[in-house]
Amino acid sequence: MSNLQNISLPHSLAFVQKLKDYKQLIKLNLSLMVVFGSVIGYLLVPNVAISFGKLFWLFVGGLLVTAAANACNEVFEIDTDLLMKRTADRPLPSKRMSILEALSFAFIALIVGCAIMYWQFNLLSTLLCVLSFAIYVMLYTPLKRISSICVFVGAIPGALPVLIGWVAGANSITNAGLALFIIQFLWQFPHFWAIAWVGADDYNNANLIMLPKADKTSRFTAMQCVLYTIALLAMSLLPKFAGVSNWLAVAIIAIAGIWFLYKAILFYKTNNNKEARQLMFASFIYLPVVYIALLIDKV
Repeated sequence: MSNLQNISLPHSLAFVQKLKDYKQLIKLNLSLMVVFGSVIGYLLVPNVAISFGKLFWLFVGGLLVTAAANACNEVFEIDTDLLMKRTADRPLPSKRMSILEALSFAFIALIVGCAIMYWQFNLLSTLLCVLSFAIYVMLYTPLKRISSICVFVGAIPGALPVLIGWVAGANSITNAGLALFIIQFLWQFPHFWAIAWVGADDYNNANLIMLPKADKTSRFTAMQCVLYTIALLAMSLLPKFAGVSNWLAVAIIAIAGIWFLYKAILFYKTNNNKEARQLMFASFIYLPVVYIALLIDKV
């Protein structure tokens, strides 16, 4: 009996390690946040058919397409991942997974994810999934080595999931869906630049251009964060004009926006890692608050 246990133990450990590798390959936490936005977009559609089945398939389809994009991103960034402390232990740069395995997974995940979106929802949402995948993998990923404009390009697939969710329920791109897209699009700039500021040394070591100005003694990056949070605050009325919120939701979104702006201003005043990290945490809170406020009106 003990011999059987000794034989099976290495296999179980290998299986657990493989699961961890795939969790890293698809950037599970990021993928779940992306899918969360897609589900919210679907739930906000007026008179949409809400069922466990529909939400389940939207979650699975969105997760698979996002996983495929993240896996391809890691395939193309093996060399740069190897140069950064936080990514050097990912399965591809550490050679625990082959490029063929990662690409095979990405291909299957993309095909199955898109098939689910077409089968359960509609062609338009499927095409938006393909567009999001293409921009993220073919434009955003290579641009990271060339120009800080990559953040602007990457914000497009970053904001598309909430629109994909809306289109999955409405079968059309409406003003309301675009309002949700714009809010998530603008939110990404202070969110990502705060992250990039904290991890600037890692990005510089890998020759990735993620900040609008690489010199951290300058306040230019912090000023950009302030400007985008101001724009985000100005967009608080968009959902009301688009017909997906009431004045209570507008007030909640505006208060959250003022708080977010305050954190960006603190980052500008201090220009240090501590306040950049605080801004990053504030961004993680801001977007769920916005979505919850919008859902209050729907409920």
